[in-house]
Amino acid sequence: MSDQVTKRQAQAKVLRVFRKVHRVTGALLFVFFFIVAVTGLLLGWKKNSNGLLLAKSYKGSSTLSKDWLSVDSLTQQAVYYLKQSDSSLSTHIDRIDFRPEKGMVKFLFTDHFTAVQIDAATGALLHIEKRRADYIEKIHDGSLVDHYLNIPSGTFKLIYTTIMGLALLLFTITGFWLWYGPKRMRANK
Repeated sequence: MSDQVTKRQAQAKVLRVFRKVHRVTGALLFVFFFIVAVTGLLLGWKKNSNGLLLAKSYKGSSTLSKDWLSVDSLTQQAVYYLKQSDSSLSTHIDRIDFRPEKGMVKFLFTDHFTAVQIDAATGALLHIEKRRADYIEKIHDGSLVDHYLNIPSGTFKLIYTTIMGLALLLFTITGFWLWYGPKRMRANK
């Protein structure tokens, strides 16, 4: 048997292995790839969703921080407005997002996807929003499982993103070889 035939058989064997790995991995991870693709598209479009996925940031009455109420006063107002909208929601604050250019402060909560926008100078309610984009992001990166199962330190997210990242890398390599391998074999005839 000639070197050329042996080389061609080796290339064909590698192609078969890559095709099988590509097919099996794709079948096993199809649902996850679908979820990542759909949520990724939604996250890419969130700012252009006319408030459906991401609420607009409302403007307060003053952008001068010297006119603003204290953080404690703003926090009390945010909790009050949240309780007025739905008394069953937890008032545990995850973070406070100051928007100096808007004169607004946004309060985000730990246990649910609600945010309260407050006028930083008057403490008046500007908007209460459902943070759909945050929910979609948690689906996208797998941290929704950590959130609902109270898994500490994002363990599920870390495992999930590692698997998905490695799978995407594997698909890129095997997909390239499935495209390039036959071209290379034809060139070596």
